[in-house]
Amino acid sequence: MFRPMRRFKQAVSEEDCRALLQQARRGVLAVNGDNGYPYAVPMNFYFDGEKGSIFFHCAREGHKLDAMLRDEKVCFTVFGGDVKRDDWAWYVKSVVVFGEAQLVTEEAEKNALLRALAKKYFPPEEDVEADMARNAARALVVEIKIRHMTGKLVHEH
Repeated sequence: MFRPMRRFKQAVSEEDCRALLQQARRGVLAVNGDNGYPYAVPMNFYFDGEKGSIFFHCAREGHKLDAMLRDEKVCFTVFGGDVKRDDWAWYVKSVVVFGEAQLVTEEAEKNALLRALAKKYFPPEEDVEADMARNAARALVVEIKIRHMTGKLVHEH
């Protein structure tokens, strides 16, 4: 159903993919947008390694939500890189995830995921709880159930 990675010698392990999903601060969500145009938007996210899903929050209306409700199939990409010692060129690791996006409907689960997401970006507990008090009631949480994932390491020179 999913294409094999063409540059298979650059493939990284599932463990490396999961590690990058844990560490990355931002990802890009791509959906089937309006009038058949792709719509890709950078966003914060939380990867739950045990569940093997990606979570993010969104507003109760908008282009992204409309697209996911119309077609649950999405693509999510993260990347990170660094310069190795004695080498000027970047080593860029990326992960591309294909999956289905679904709203988290159970309130306690939604709030637990909002807290996990908030702790990733502003760890002091009082900041998390203040944000929850201000925003949780009007936020939606979306789960991307991962169906296929590939990772690649490229030495850009």
